[in-house]
Amino acid sequence: MSKLLVDIRKFMSDNNLDLFLVNSTNEFLVEYNSLNENSRYALTGFSGSTGDVVVTIDKCFLFVDGRYHIQADLEVSHNTVSVVKLQTGETMLEKMKEIFPQNSKIGIVSRKNSQARVENFKKFFRVTLFDFDPVEPEFSLPEDYIEDVSVKLAGLSFNEKFNNITSEFTPDTALILTNSEDVSYLFNKRDFSKPYASKIAAKAIVTKNGAEFFTRRQMPEFENRLKSLKGKIYVDKKTINAYDYSIIKDYAVEMDKNPVQAMRAVKTDAELEHYKEAFQKTDSALRAVRNYIENAENISEYDIAEKLEEEFIRFGAKGLSFKSIVAKDKNSALAHYSKSSKDEIIKDGSLVLIDCGAYYEGGLATDITRVFIKGEPSALQKKVYTTVLKVFLHAFNYPVDVETCGFDIDAIARKIFNENKIDGFVFNHGLGHGIGISVHEYPPNLSNNEIARVKLEENMCFSIEPGLYNQAHFGVRLENSCYLKDGRINSFVKMNYERKLIDFNMLSEQEKEWLKDFEVL
Repeated sequence: MSKLLVDIRKFMSDNNLDLFLVNSTNEFLVEYNSLNENSRYALTGFSGSTGDVVVTIDKCFLFVDGRYHIQADLEVSHNTVSVVKLQTGETMLEKMKEIFPQNSKIGIVSRKNSQARVENFKKFFRVTLFDFDPVEPEFSLPEDYIEDVSVKLAGLSFNEKFNNITSEFTPDTALILTNSEDVSYLFNKRDFSKPYASKIAAKAIVTKNGAEFFTRRQMPEFENRLKSLKGKIYVDKKTINAYDYSIIKDYAVEMDKNPVQAMRAVKTDAELEHYKEAFQKTDSALRAVRNYIENAENISEYDIAEKLEEEFIRFGAKGLSFKSIVAKDKNSALAHYSKSSKDEIIKDGSLVLIDCGAYYEGGLATDITRVFIKGEPSALQKKVYTTVLKVFLHAFNYPVDVETCGFDIDAIARKIFNENKIDGFVFNHGLGHGIGISVHEYPPNLSNNEIARVKLEENMCFSIEPGLYNQAHFGVRLENSCYLKDGRINSFVKMNYERKLIDFNMLSEQEKEWLKDFEVL
């Protein structure tokens, strides 16, 4: 047993706790927290972007969604950690209710959990909040290198956004923004110095008289300003952490709809135009890597990942939007595989899945997944690839109307998968996610979760990424980032599909017609 686990259990004993929640995120509730400040990683060694741990007096339970079922099994020590594999649409709290007795006393770090989450926990458990994390590793705060995004790329100036948001504010009204993407969007600011991000690490206070943001090094000033506020203080309980909420709870008013989140979910035409240029460059970088795989010999996953980053930079990227996934053969069955091993050499018949993206000057994340083959494919590789392609084509051509939500498009994808089942292969994640300043944004969402029942709006941007995975064989995921315009789904991605991996006999005439839109090299 690790010393860290011993220390946690002593902490639990000292505070009379039955359970203790160990988080992967930080006080900004980010999805992609650096591993050097990730408490869950420090405890378990699991490196996935999401997934929290519940420690009991004799066990550790790591909760992961379908993207990480295999990866978690490979990375943790099963002597001390039990991997709880959430099924599609299942929440961590729902599963916890099955495992732990009602009214168990659970310790939760208030700075690393949203107020909404804490309130949900309180419905079933006795919650004790701590304003410090006894598991958090020591780390140094990185420097900030904040820069402006031009109105030409953003489409709206700070003043235009500010006036839109505060038009109905009264003098005693304040809006608290603690989501980094919201702050970055409102102020038209970006920071490309941190890996896999363009957002600024900041929180903001917006009033009728103005708006100010506070960087991570200015959190004491932010807390003092919170303490000075009176009147109506509007908050989004899903994004404000429980510690910040506790400071203003006597004046807090929960918003039905976060106005900044709603604005940034619907991209301006200028943002769409910038995105089109960014995806042209992304396509070009990936196409160059496709040729590299096809023509180079004795290359590894690592070599491909290095070549990919080199090509992104060559085509003008300011950084990657997430750590590229380069996975061959069985590794491609891990939906978020991130090792890119030097030992995994591409051979004849190797299937290679690449999921990648980058940031360009506007600070919007691109995201694309393609699957390549070295040499000639097997019959099974073609069957799986073509099935996934078939599902993509139906989801992409879904007849959208004003009532359509992501839940509907996800449902048609699952229907096509169920009609074309391949023994041993599963689709165990949502169909897609919103994209923008972060590579995963909400709204919109395409899944069978309740959050996907938000109606799609013109200029919303999202991925469509069906996949099939079998740990004993390989995985195939095909992802296009898309946008809704003029009542139909359009693709930013123009990268073609691999003809030699397509079994055209499996496609209907309609599907073949749809495919023509993606056959231009």
